[in-house]
Amino acid sequence: MTTNPVIIAGGGIGGLATALTLQQIGVPCVVYEAVREMRPLGVGINLQPNAVRELYDLGVGPAEMDRVGLPAKEWALVGLNGHDIYSEPRGKDAGYNWPQYAVHRGLFHMLLHDAFVARAGRDAVKLGARVMGYEKTADGVTARIEHADGSTSEAKGALLIGADGIHSAIRAQMHPAQPPIHWGGALMWRGVTMAKPIRTGSSFIGLGTHRHRMVIYPISHPDPKTGLAMINWIAEITLDPTAGWQQTGWFRQAEIKDFIHHFDGWTYDWLDVPALLRGAEVAYENPMIDRDPVSTWRDGPVALMGDAAHAMYPTGSNGASQAIVDARTLGACMVEHGATESALAAYDEKLCGPISQVILRNRGAGPFGLLNMVDERCGGVFDNIDDVISPKERADFMAGYKAAAGFAIETLNKAPRTIAEGATAKAPQPV
Repeated sequence: MTTNPVIIAGGGIGGLATALTLQQIGVPCVVYEAVREMRPLGVGINLQPNAVRELYDLGVGPAEMDRVGLPAKEWALVGLNGHDIYSEPRGKDAGYNWPQYAVHRGLFHMLLHDAFVARAGRDAVKLGARVMGYEKTADGVTARIEHADGSTSEAKGALLIGADGIHSAIRAQMHPAQPPIHWGGALMWRGVTMAKPIRTGSSFIGLGTHRHRMVIYPISHPDPKTGLAMINWIAEITLDPTAGWQQTGWFRQAEIKDFIHHFDGWTYDWLDVPALLRGAEVAYENPMIDRDPVSTWRDGPVALMGDAAHAMYPTGSNGASQAIVDARTLGACMVEHGATESALAAYDEKLCGPISQVILRNRGAGPFGLLNMVDERCGGVFDNIDDVISPKERADFMAGYKAAAGFAIETLNKAPRTIAEGATAKAPQPV
């Protein structure tokens, strides 16, 4: 009988959600992460109710989540002249049984890391260790590890889960003929500014057009003395993608002065965009990128998850959410089949096809497609949005996206737990 653990390549949000899930269902696992030290890096992300449900079932509840973010109350799209195109409540205010959370990505990442270490022990996370490839064996898989000091080693596992992000070495070996990273022309600058929240106090706002917009939302509760909160912002323009990405690297620090001119005049009685941008201590530039879908996320005892499986544009605010759902779906398959290739096959069958469609949907602007429709019909400037696009058309568009992304309200609320309380993985069979 094999006693090898499941190897998880990558200690990001998806990898740690997988590790917490496997620990919960009694499957030994080890996380190999390339960085030498875990640090709270990044800016804001949104976690949809379908992911928050899974976090609660993992024992990461409201008290923990409120330390790294806050529940979102509203999702709104606003035209260039500052008039609403569409708005709706979010989370519990919308009727979900769980909130939607806007969180500081780095703080949330550290929350998952610390929770797993507390439950599984510090030796369950190997830092400074990157999984570079794998070899399938008679009783599982052998992972090739490259260490920060330049040395190499091998690790034997029952299974290998590739949670190693958009530049995944596991995916590259599984799909050697995959096309390069896809860039559609959108360029983003991200930052965080201490400012007073607007509208509901916890609103996600998309402002502008599909090709030229701001995304703004708070990722902390307001300071009780100053009323200021951490406001996450994304400034985005669309360039000609035919020349390809010309900068060095996919992520770099940028100066505010290098891009603030794109948003000159974006001043309204409820928001001063240039002032918001100038208030950030630092900004980061990166192109909006994804990868073409692949036909399968599995190669025998090896499976992909998170961005390694389905790197997608952030237009739907569901990249991290889907990684968490991946982890829980994988765990549910192991409850039924054990830590086996059959579990990976069931996981692949359940998610690969549908989520591949979400990748393409987000590439087509996801829920921000409403901005595109308004831009096409009136250039983004209007007096009465109902004269441009009817309330029913707007509501139907959003309902279609939610259904595709797996967080339609009634469907999610009625769904049984992904993993039943107290469930454990089916015992492995002798090999």
